[in-house]
Amino acid sequence: MAQRFLKILLPWVEKERSLGLLSQYEELYYWQEEFSKENFVVNVLVEAERSEIIMDVFERTFTGIKGFHLIVFSVVASLPRPREAEREKKDNGEKTAEEIKEEKLTKAARVSREELFASISDSARLSRTFMVMTTLAAVVAAVGLLTDNVAVIIGAMVIAPFLGPNVALALSTCLAEKELGNRALKTLTAGIGLVLVLTICFGFCWQQFNPQTSLLTLSEIAARTRPTLFDVVLAFASGCAGVWAITTGTSSTLIGVMVAVALLPPLTVVGLLLGAGELQAGLRAFLLFAANIIGINLAGVLTFRARGVTPRTWWGEGKAKAARRRAVVLWSLLLVLLVAVIFSSAAQEIMQ
Repeated sequence: MAQRFLKILLPWVEKERSLGLLSQYEELYYWQEEFSKENFVVNVLVEAERSEIIMDVFERTFTGIKGFHLIVFSVVASLPRPREAEREKKDNGEKTAEEIKEEKLTKAARVSREELFASISDSARLSRTFMVMTTLAAVVAAVGLLTDNVAVIIGAMVIAPFLGPNVALALSTCLAEKELGNRALKTLTAGIGLVLVLTICFGFCWQQFNPQTSLLTLSEIAARTRPTLFDVVLAFASGCAGVWAITTGTSSTLIGVMVAVALLPPLTVVGLLLGAGELQAGLRAFLLFAANIIGINLAGVLTFRARGVTPRTWWGEGKAKAARRRAVVLWSLLLVLLVAVIFSSAAQEIMQ
């Protein structure tokens, strides 16, 4: 069971109140070992899935008080080992709102929203690293597709950094964080634009050296111009898996590959075909890419909600609920529309 180490800094006058809050929780290890003239520090060792409860209580109680800081550290190991103790069943007495919230979060077994926000927000930044990795992924994917080399295409998907901005976009909806959403959208748009520019150049150059050959003779490229419902299911499953892995605090590297499977090859094929003048085929590949990105984001929003990722305050929850509803309706309508267009296009191709 993963643990978190919380270091809470408060003014001396708040000592009794803070220790009183911590004493309300059973099986919670906390101690005081550091202090200064104005402040004292209390340390808390808690299971990762319960850390959000403690953080919410202290944020609600001490936000606005000068000198209050709460810092979260991941725990590699601790002795004695955390006990997998079962919670005792309580009598039929009425549960408080705090007890109900704690029970729900414990069942969810996820990391706190603050940890999620910090890690995802960082991965959604439009940084030099993101641009370099996107460039390399686009080049490797283009080479793999033009040479019909599956191993090279897989290598491109390993280094493609598309998981971060897509997950950040879904999280911004669930937490009603407009700034995070704008940042994620900016990063995602920049990545898509960069891949298109590079691959259009690749497609144009390839066609100049092979004027009598169509890119559609390459099996890996042709496969991305015939989208099916299974491709959309793959994208939806990838989005669910990516968010689930991140909320549990486990490595999302392999899940990022699955998201890249749904996004990078179709987007690369779009650029290659447009550069080579294959506009109709490029449009079909774009339909696949668009359906996949919509499926990933819809899955992300639904999975975050299923995992109980919501704002701390009631007014924040109200805004987030409205944002989630709008996002789910919008993504669902767009996905249905694109799937209908894909099936219509496939039917026309069969009839011809």
